[in-house]
Amino acid sequence: MKIASLSDYLLLRINRPAAKAAPGKAKAGSAPESGAAKPAPRTPVNRQIYQLIREAILAHTLPAGMQLPSSRDLALELGSSRNTVTYAYEQLLAEGYLESRPGAGTFVADTAPDQIPEAVERPEPLTDPSGKSELSARGAMLTRQAGVGERQWGAFMPGVPDVTCVPYKIWGRLQNKHWRRSNADLLTYGPGAGYAGLREQIAEYLRVARSVNCTPSQVLITTGIHQSLDIVVKLLGEHGDSAWVEDPCYWGTRSVLNSLGIQSVPIAVDQEGMRMRLANLRRPPRFICTTPSHQYPLGMVMSLSRRRMLLEYAATHKVWIIEDDYDSEFRYGGRPLASLQGMDTQDRVLYMGTFSKIMFPGLRIGFLVVPESLARAFSTGIAELYRNGQVFLQATLADFMAEGHFASHIRKMRVLYAERLQLLQQSINRHFGEKMTITGGEAGLHLVLGLPQECDDVLICEQALAAGIVVRPLSRYYMHARGARRGLLLGYASVPNDEIARAFDKLAAVIKPHLA
Repeated sequence: MKIASLSDYLLLRINRPAAKAAPGKAKAGSAPESGAAKPAPRTPVNRQIYQLIREAILAHTLPAGMQLPSSRDLALELGSSRNTVTYAYEQLLAEGYLESRPGAGTFVADTAPDQIPEAVERPEPLTDPSGKSELSARGAMLTRQAGVGERQWGAFMPGVPDVTCVPYKIWGRLQNKHWRRSNADLLTYGPGAGYAGLREQIAEYLRVARSVNCTPSQVLITTGIHQSLDIVVKLLGEHGDSAWVEDPCYWGTRSVLNSLGIQSVPIAVDQEGMRMRLANLRRPPRFICTTPSHQYPLGMVMSLSRRRMLLEYAATHKVWIIEDDYDSEFRYGGRPLASLQGMDTQDRVLYMGTFSKIMFPGLRIGFLVVPESLARAFSTGIAELYRNGQVFLQATLADFMAEGHFASHIRKMRVLYAERLQLLQQSINRHFGEKMTITGGEAGLHLVLGLPQECDDVLICEQALAAGIVVRPLSRYYMHARGARRGLLLGYASVPNDEIARAFDKLAAVIKPHLA
C-alpha cells in the first residue's frame, strides 16, 4: 500500500496530546490503520517521525524515488517546529533511507538489496541439542558432545576449589597498590608472552616445586589450559594431524582438538598411565596429550618406565608431548611429583598449568612453558590470535607470589582439602562399606566412586542433579561408550566440612536403588 499524504500518515500515528495536533487533521482517538506499529507515548515526537518514516520505507509504503515535502512544509502540516522535522530528516539521510538532490528536494532512497541468485543446491541445516539450526558440522559436534555444565559450585562439583578461602584482604591490598600507581601499561593490551614479573615468578616456582627446566623467556601467560592447548595445536599442527589422548581424559582436551581438526586417538590407561600398544607405536601422532602426575580423571601416576618410553619415542619420531599439570600441588601422601618436562633432554615437551585450581577459576590465568627455540614464535602467535590482556591481574598475581602468599595459600588449602577428602571417604564407607571402589583419592580435588557396569551413571547424575547434587558420570570421559567404565566423579574441594556427610546422604539415596 502506498500513501498519498505523508502528513496524514504521520498524524494518525504520532502519540502526543490532542491539543498539539494540527487542526482539522485528526480527531482524538482516531485509530491507526490495522497492523501499523504505534510508537510508545513517551518517545519524543522527532524520534517518532524518524521511526515512522523509516518503517514506511522498509515496508515499501513510501516507495523508492518518492519526493517528501520540505521540512518547513511538513512541520507546518504537523503543527510541529521545523527543528523537530529536520532532526528526523537528517537522521534518515545519515542512515541512507533518504537522499537529498540539490535544487530538487528530498527523496526516498532505493534501499532494496541486490538480487541474490538462488543456490544450485541447498544443504540441509544442522541442528544442535537446543534445536537451533545452521550450525556447522564442527559446531554441531562440539555442542552435542559438550562436557561443561551450568552449575560450577557446590557438592560434589569436580575440579572446583573453595573460592571462599581466597585471602581477599591481601589480594585487595595488592590490587589497590597497582590502582594507585595509575600505570597505563597495566590497562592496555599486554605483551604476547604476558607480564614479565609474573613470568619470572612462575619460572621460579616451577623450577623449585615441579622440577621444570625453564627460564622466564620460555613461560607464556594464557587464560588457562584450553587456550594453551589451542595455541600449541594452531602453531605446531595441521588440520588432519592426530593426537594420542588418554582414555578416559578431560573432555576439554578432546573438544579443543576436535574443533581444530585434530583426530583424537584414544590410548587406554592402566595403573602406570598411558598403555601404548604396538599398533599405536607404528603410527606416530603429531601430539601426545597426557596428565602424567595425576591422570585425569582416574588419578594414577605415570610410571618412570612409561615416562622414559614416551620421551624416547617423541624424540625419535619428532612428536610433541603436551603435559597437562592441572592440580599436582594438592598431593596428600607426600611431596608433589616431578614433571615429565623436567626429564626431557630433547625439547619435545610443552608443559601447561593453571591457577584456576590453586586460586579461583574466575582469575582465568594459566601458563605454557615451551622450548626456548619456540618462545618468540609463540609470543607472537598469542598476541596475534588473542590480543593478550588482564595485565593488571597478572601484576597482582605476581606480587601475590613474590610476597610468599601463594605458597602459604597452597599449604593451607592442601590441609583443608585433605580433611574434606577424608570426610567424603568416611561417608562413602558408612553407606557402602567395601562394596564400592574409590580411585584417585591420593591427590587433586576429586575422587572416582566406581559403580557396577550394569549401572547407568549418566542417569544417576541426572537424578542427583534433581536432588541438588552435582556429580559427573565417568563413562562420559571415554571416547566410546563401549568399554567405558561406570562411576561418578565426586569433587570435595568446594564443599564445607559440615555439609559433606549430609550432601552424600542425598547422593547415596539416589545411588542405592540402582544397586538393587
